[in-house]
Amino acid sequence: MIQIRSLTHTYPASRKQAPRKALDDLTLAVAEGEFAILSGPNGSGKSTLFRILCGLALPSSGTVTIGGFDLFSQPAEVRRILGVVFQNPAVDKHLSVAENLRLHADLYGIKGDEFARRRDEALGWTDLSDRLDQKVETLSGGLARQVELAKVLMTRPQVLLLDEPTTGLDPASRRNFLDALLRLQRQWKMTVLMTSHVFSEAEDVDRVAIMREGKLLAYDSPQALKAMIGTEMVVVQPIGDAEELAASLRAELGLAVRRHGDELRLEETENGAGLPMLEGILDRWRGQIKSISIKQPDLEDVFVHVTGKAVPEHATHQAEAR
Repeated sequence: MIQIRSLTHTYPASRKQAPRKALDDLTLAVAEGEFAILSGPNGSGKSTLFRILCGLALPSSGTVTIGGFDLFSQPAEVRRILGVVFQNPAVDKHLSVAENLRLHADLYGIKGDEFARRRDEALGWTDLSDRLDQKVETLSGGLARQVELAKVLMTRPQVLLLDEPTTGLDPASRRNFLDALLRLQRQWKMTVLMTSHVFSEAEDVDRVAIMREGKLLAYDSPQALKAMIGTEMVVVQPIGDAEELAASLRAELGLAVRRHGDELRLEETENGAGLPMLEGILDRWRGQIKSISIKQPDLEDVFVHVTGKAVPEHATHQAEAR
């Protein structure tokens, strides 16, 4: 349903910086009815890709088709099947919930009984039924996000793009928003592409894409991505210099060791092999180890493994809040 082929975009030089390639020969496909999440470090090209998919920017080269329509030569046809939820709210906070919904419907020519049907359908999953006359500025962040999604759903999009839609929501509101989104996506068989830094949001989706420096590094189901780095992982926190202990582990045991901050990670460990490895490391290097543990890899670990970058700080804080 979304087909991106060899997409490249370079920002031109300015007085303050040289030309910068934000997307580098990116190819990515999202099948009809799939829910895909796009993640990557800051500066990976996610925002540039989102702007292009929304029709707000033209790439330097490459093609994009959405629902079989060429995004650049058939933009009107694409807009008819596309819904977009931006990171920053796109509702008028000075208008009521009902006024925001009617204004959006008017833009799409949805009127009369058809508007009433679609409004009720779009609001069916929300907590807004008794707040239609309330101004959006008086709502909580979670309820305001519900208005945003209900507004987009009134047009019954076949393809829905969301740019970090849970930013600023508390953990309960975030979970409620995502549960509703997943339920509606499956019920209506929408194709969804969403950017996110919060890896717990990606556990239940169909596929996760990870970008870095404009390139696609990994794209698969959450389960397949986690299997890339084994079923178990040994995590070591050294007392002293982490690189010194890492070098010893590599040299004496022939182990693949990745450093992540002050942690050393021994990945690609098969189920049941972690405990003997842990015991062997303790026997040899106990005096250099502050703590050691065995864990099952999660999507944060995949992100670190694939990008070589630390998890974004705000994503860590949001995950801890859960």
